[in-house]
Amino acid sequence: MADKKRDYYEVLGINKGASDSDIKKAYRSLAKKYHPDVNPGDKEAEVKFKEVNEAYEVLSDADKKARYDQYGHAGVDPNAGFGGGGFGGFGGFDGMDFDLGDIFGSFFGGGGGRSQGRRGSPGRDIFQRVTLTFDEAAFGCKKEIKYARVEKCDTCKGVGAKNSSDVKTCDKCGGTGQIKVTQRTMLGMMQTTQQCDKCRGKGKTVTNPCSNCKGTGYVRINKKIEVNIPAGIDNGQRLSVRGQGDESTSGMNAGDLVVEISVRNHSVFERDGSDLYCEVPITFAEATLGAELEIPTLEGNVKYTIPEGTQTGTTFTIKEKGVVNINTKRKGNLFFTVIIETPKNLSEKQKQLLREFAESCGESNFKNKQSFFEKIKKNRK
Repeated sequence: MADKKRDYYEVLGINKGASDSDIKKAYRSLAKKYHPDVNPGDKEAEVKFKEVNEAYEVLSDADKKARYDQYGHAGVDPNAGFGGGGFGGFGGFDGMDFDLGDIFGSFFGGGGGRSQGRRGSPGRDIFQRVTLTFDEAAFGCKKEIKYARVEKCDTCKGVGAKNSSDVKTCDKCGGTGQIKVTQRTMLGMMQTTQQCDKCRGKGKTVTNPCSNCKGTGYVRINKKIEVNIPAGIDNGQRLSVRGQGDESTSGMNAGDLVVEISVRNHSVFERDGSDLYCEVPITFAEATLGAELEIPTLEGNVKYTIPEGTQTGTTFTIKEKGVVNINTKRKGNLFFTVIIETPKNLSEKQKQLLREFAESCGESNFKNKQSFFEKIKKNRK
């Protein structure tokens, strides 16, 4: 029954005032989540997938959405009847015959509920994940993607019959793909239009089906295409290849091939947007005296001079050595942090030299250490 169905906006997780783009975005996300190909054998996911598709079919259609917003499920369910069956006490219209489309048309500016000919659904989007190396994502690349796609049968050219003479006009709907159903409602006997159950809305029946597609007119084939991955793409981003999803079985636009990007970690760099970060180990002598360092970048090493007295944890910036921004085409920066490496396994002679060095420095050369202990003394007073 219609009253047991969940609210379509709730199904898609959106507000009632959601825009067309928000509705489509929510649908694509949930369709991917619950698609049978992603959840093989999961009956609960299959039910939710059908529920999501039903909600989208109504909310993506301006006429159906208007009726749904006004009357709920009863406004779009041909089996519910306008006004439902709970108003039987309001008699007085028996014997009168109405077309429900005419009534809805008076509310929504003419013809809102009247059939406008057979309408179908666009082809299904196909989601594929592609894994890239860090460098492939940064510089861009080409990837061959293999996937299964629904296409028009080559043998019968989508007709579904062995010969064109085997296609007959449906004798139940007269080729319209729709039939009228009369129901008793609070306003009397009313007619609603629904898809023909014999030809399933196609308006045609096949007497001798095509052996390749079994009369459906469409087949699932294995396909491979080469996709250009733009430089600067990041983990989790998506690319849409228009028209490369499933073809529509009702003559509408084909779906898209949606490529979701997964990027492997780098052994040296971390990425934040267009900027790169890394740590560079340096010796005590280099930090103390200053040095010209070889700093790694994605395009090779570059020289960078650090000043004498550099402290561990100090971060330096090399302009435009990050990753290109996929939208602005500007390059980010490289930030490297120097980490002073303490030497191990010193010989006795090296240790003695360090002791002599430490004695020669005294406290004046270590201002941070001196300031630290002065703060402790103040807090103890």
